[in-house]
Amino acid sequence: MKISTKGRYSLRLMLDIAMHGKDKNVSIRDAAKRQNISTKYLEQIVSMLVRVGYLKSIRGAQGGYRLAKSPAEYTVGDILRISEGSLAPVSCLEDEVNQCGRHSLCPTIKFWEGLYKTVNEYVDNVTLEDLVNEAVKENESFDFCI
Repeated sequence: MKISTKGRYSLRLMLDIAMHGKDKNVSIRDAAKRQNISTKYLEQIVSMLVRVGYLKSIRGAQGGYRLAKSPAEYTVGDILRISEGSLAPVSCLEDEVNQCGRHSLCPTIKFWEGLYKTVNEYVDNVTLEDLVNEAVKENESFDFCI
């Protein structure tokens, strides 16, 4: 399983807005500059995140984007599934009920189910707030006073 640039950039954008949009709206141009991502590509990602209700769009001179909920209410899994779709490592696990004709005979299905469960548990237990806190902690560790 490999997370695409769309998934990685969606997570980076949500984190950027969580960190810089506490008391103001975040413009795509500013986020693109900070994240070193094309403005055009971010526009596509933003429209997807607005459409599903993860971001609010504010028009006007002081317009931009804000999170629709608090950072603690978004999991990394939520964000990745919006941009990537299923996180299943094999296609036979993408549906609620396994459609594979070999499911009952498959000697590797338990492995794939275990991997899928582990991935989902991990991404669903890390919130956007956790990432914000980690980023703040990392930045503070580089704050040297001489």
